[in-house]
Amino acid sequence: MSNVFRLLVLSLLVIGKGDGVYGLVDEYRRDDFPAEFVFGSGTSAYQVEGAALEDGRSYSIWDTYAHSGFCSGANGDIACDGYHKYKEDIELMAETGLEAYRFSISWSRLIPNGRGSVNVKGLQFYNDFINRLIAQGIEPHVTLNHIDLPQILEDEYGGWLSRKSVEDFVAYAEVCFREFGDRVLHWTTFNEANLYALGGYDTASSPPGRCSSPFGYINCTIGDSTYEPYLVGHHFLLAHASTVRLYHEKYKAMQHGFVGLNLLLFWFEPYTNTTEDVKATQRANDFYLGWFLNPLVNGDYPEIMKKNAGKRLPSFTKIESEKVKGSFDFLGINHYTTLYVKDNPKSLETDNRDAYADMAFTYTGIEFPIAEFPLKPMGLVKLLSYLKEEYGNPPIYIHENGQVHARNATLIDTPRVAYLQAYIGAVLVALRNGSNTKGYFQWSFFDLLEMVGGYGYGYGLYYVDLDDKELTRYPKLSAHWYANFLKGNNISDIVISNLKVKGSFSS
Repeated sequence: MSNVFRLLVLSLLVIGKGDGVYGLVDEYRRDDFPAEFVFGSGTSAYQVEGAALEDGRSYSIWDTYAHSGFCSGANGDIACDGYHKYKEDIELMAETGLEAYRFSISWSRLIPNGRGSVNVKGLQFYNDFINRLIAQGIEPHVTLNHIDLPQILEDEYGGWLSRKSVEDFVAYAEVCFREFGDRVLHWTTFNEANLYALGGYDTASSPPGRCSSPFGYINCTIGDSTYEPYLVGHHFLLAHASTVRLYHEKYKAMQHGFVGLNLLLFWFEPYTNTTEDVKATQRANDFYLGWFLNPLVNGDYPEIMKKNAGKRLPSFTKIESEKVKGSFDFLGINHYTTLYVKDNPKSLETDNRDAYADMAFTYTGIEFPIAEFPLKPMGLVKLLSYLKEEYGNPPIYIHENGQVHARNATLIDTPRVAYLQAYIGAVLVALRNGSNTKGYFQWSFFDLLEMVGGYGYGYGLYYVDLDDKELTRYPKLSAHWYANFLKGNNISDIVISNLKVKGSFSS
């Protein structure tokens, strides 16, 4: 028995002890979840497809951002070459036992000019992709915009800074509903709408990389961090609401699908039990979660946002408020860990404030650069409970949840197995507490191009060898663990005897 194989045995025995160290539930299996609950994994177009200028695709703001050096010098020109390897990739999904797959459509591939003519090659690709998923019994869950607005619209009128983006997005969404809606039931308008606005327009940590001094992670030459994030978030909400209305009025009766919005959500805990830190924690929830969910549920922004941001935060007209309120069939959440909040009132003392200064708190819980997320599964239970109690228990899909790790050929990713075991167990606890959670998607199916770290770290169940011209995919230990769970095994019994160890593990 090789040393790698011995380590694999030892690691699995430790994780499978069922001593409660890693999670909230010692034992569970797929059958403990409702039959209609769906388990899957996901990627996004720019992070996996490659073929950046092939078959009519045009650049998106993510292409431009990456080629400016912001993704640690990496780019998605080739990525995992999912555009060419999607057939074998879907076979891998089926072998893994995925019940659903979350992916995004590249607006630039489907409609290269941002509006107008549909690219036939792009249409063929997504049609075949969806058809092959369904043929394998895998539900397609589609995100319409995963931080990749066509660059041509950014150049023409400033992208999401302009109201024109609302009209163009709705027209793009209608093409997707018309062409794919007979097979796709679950649509998400925006991925991480809150972080999209903050990262893209406050700190420049994501496309299109706008900010103003002294707020950005880079020395920005364009942007205004004091108001642009709020303006863009406002346009996201208007575009989302208009898209939902279009779907419900024109397509819902025929297609019977659902349209939701996705947010990045941490669970926030007070750093101390002082009144100040407790209030700061609620403020953190209002800014991260309430910024979008309050309008969707109640028709307006949280009062603390209106107070701290003042006139920099756009206001809804009565008609807009009525249109936005109730305009979602589900909420998608991306959750990775828990943060600890400490009050920081001094950030409100300056007139030149960005959105983060308006929040008036600091946090701990993640060290940068990120090595691994600490295991805090109870945070997910509390987050789902908070959504249940404060926002009427909406239908929820956990769209992203996973463990980050240095991207290398080490296939025995025991920290990721421990993470999955803990957090899927947390979902089960939340369901037993009455949460209306409908599905769980591990992030990500492959190691991908990531926003800040490029190819330096990954979340994948499968390692992609970038030094191999074939970009060969190799299953990690986590892929085997997830596959065995999806095939019905009790997680406390998923030890070496139950795993199909392929040659890549012991080579």
